[in-house]
Amino acid sequence: MSELFKVNSLTKEYRSGGEKIYAVKELSLSLNSGDYLAIVGPSGAGKSTLLHSLGGLDSPSGGQILFKGRNIYKMKDKELSIWRNKHIGFVFQFYHLIEELNVLENITLALNLNRQKYSLKTIEDLLKYLGIEDRKKAFPSQLSGGQKQRVAFARALVCDPEVILCDEPTGNLDKDSQEKVVRLLGKLNKEKNKTVILVTHNLELAKCAKDKLFIKDGEIE
Repeated sequence: MSELFKVNSLTKEYRSGGEKIYAVKELSLSLNSGDYLAIVGPSGAGKSTLLHSLGGLDSPSGGQILFKGRNIYKMKDKELSIWRNKHIGFVFQFYHLIEELNVLENITLALNLNRQKYSLKTIEDLLKYLGIEDRKKAFPSQLSGGQKQRVAFARALVCDPEVILCDEPTGNLDKDSQEKVVRLLGKLNKEKNKTVILVTHNLELAKCAKDKLFIKDGEIE
């Protein structure tokens, strides 16, 4: 497996009343293509900051994030946006679906906005893979929490990214739906060879990942 991400001394700091607060401090790690990593720690540990930094959403105060040897934060904004759209799929705790759009429209919205070509059959095949092909005309208010999260996965996967970044993806789900998401992540990693990085405070959920990284106060324990 080839090295995908190399993180060197990543630091993210904030100011609060003249005091420095570190969300992440001098953190270094390496990730290979096809890895499945769970980033575990209590609330406020810096897990989401690390995830968002890896995804090009949160510029660090110091250090580097290299993707295939290239520092992503040396890219200009437009180039970084193109890189993110091509390589990264995000799944969050809150589904961020647009209530006025049906499932199919929610998935294709970003594609249409970016004027990206796509095949309707490819999207329908993706919905079938996720087990929601019969819900493509449904609106978010007509879906269960688990179905909404699978729509969020479809939206993340529609551009066929190499990396899936998941920030507490089961936080709003019941136990049955949580288990389905866990199985889906494993399936995507094994069958589609997606690199999966999962942020969670749930140790049971973290057990499903191949590797675990424990963070506390912005540093690796």
